[in-house]
Amino acid sequence: MRVENAPQAGADFIRPFQIEALGIRGRAVRLGAAADEIIKKHAYPESVARLLAEMLTVAVALASALKYEGVFTLQTKSEGAVRLMVVDVTSAGAMRGYAQFDAEAVAALPADASLPRLLGGGYLAFTVDQGEDTDRYQGIVELIGADLVECVQHYFQQSEQLKAGFKLAAVKQNGTWHSGVIMLQRLPREDQSTAVEIDDDAWRRAITLLASCTSKELLDESLSIDDLLYRLFHEDGVRVFNGQTPRAQCRCSKERVSSVLRSLPRSELVELETDGALEVTCEFCNSKYRFTLADLDHDQST
Repeated sequence: MRVENAPQAGADFIRPFQIEALGIRGRAVRLGAAADEIIKKHAYPESVARLLAEMLTVAVALASALKYEGVFTLQTKSEGAVRLMVVDVTSAGAMRGYAQFDAEAVAALPADASLPRLLGGGYLAFTVDQGEDTDRYQGIVELIGADLVECVQHYFQQSEQLKAGFKLAAVKQNGTWHSGVIMLQRLPREDQSTAVEIDDDAWRRAITLLASCTSKELLDESLSIDDLLYRLFHEDGVRVFNGQTPRAQCRCSKERVSSVLRSLPRSELVELETDGALEVTCEFCNSKYRFTLADLDHDQST
């Protein structure tokens, strides 16, 4: 096993790897402080917080496997107690996320409610936005699966015609959220002049080995991710590579909010005014911005 700059225990990190004998690539992600900071910006019930921790972790893994310059977004929109969940990750590793939910409906469910009971019917969307000069890519599939992993796997099967395997876990320990994922991707291999996929037996073997990983192992800070990958895949040769350090970082600012407000018609701003001011709250980080109409007039004139 080749080890490059092994991540420190307990750190937020992405670890790319490859199972060389099987022709499979993967990503291992552990989140601690970064995910916890995002979740604690809001007073989420535990079931919603756990699902958001899982969404953040999967989004980071998926984003790290893409070649893009911009923002990757993973989103659910549904008819259940949790109406909307949005997580986005920039190509520089900055992540943020939030959930919208019906507090009474969530409270009526058990703390360990399954994803179908939390979300109900709806869709899962993957979006890559690389700016104004490029076409935005978006893939949308129906929310089908007993948990988030099955929903994401359904997306890969339906939209990408590729198979993916995941081991995902999230838990709150000593008041802090910790999460982790190992993602495997079955990719085409060049066989002479014809592109063929790795054989089914090799894929089944990799998935069986991944399934042997426990949630405790995945989240155990005393067990390095490199040691865990070696434990799982050493017989087939696993090679790890340098990866990013994801961080919690919202992109909102007073200047951005001011720009959005100034783009609205004056009549609409007057309707939004309360007690002589307009107050805007960022859904991601819960930061509040307060403006008067005079402030916006001044900003426009400078």
